Amino acid sequence: MVDPFVFYLAIFVLAIFVGYYVVWSVTPALHTPLMAVTNAISSVIIVGALIAAAANVDAEGGWIAKGAGGLAAALAAVNIFGGFLVTQRMLAMYKKKERSK
Repeated sequence: MVDPFVFYLAIFVLAIFVGYYVVWSVTPALHTPLMAVTNAISSVIIVGALIAAAANVDAEGGWIAKGAGGLAAALAAVNIFGGFLVTQRMLAMYKKKERSK
């Protein structure tokens, strides 16, 4: 029988490789719509992270859940705000520039 930790670690490592190859194969034209979807997914992650951060400290693993939830909320927030900044820059590339008279 495989230890559950090893199983979860293998899934995590595979997810990193798949995510890396999926993100780097995206064409620039699809970047903005995909960024909007990524921001929506991150907002769902923040909800789950806040639930985990509100875990009861007295329960078994309560401090770990609180710490992991706080870390997940912070990283998802960075992802959301960074996504908005990158999306604004990408949209600015498509705006017409005004000519100086």
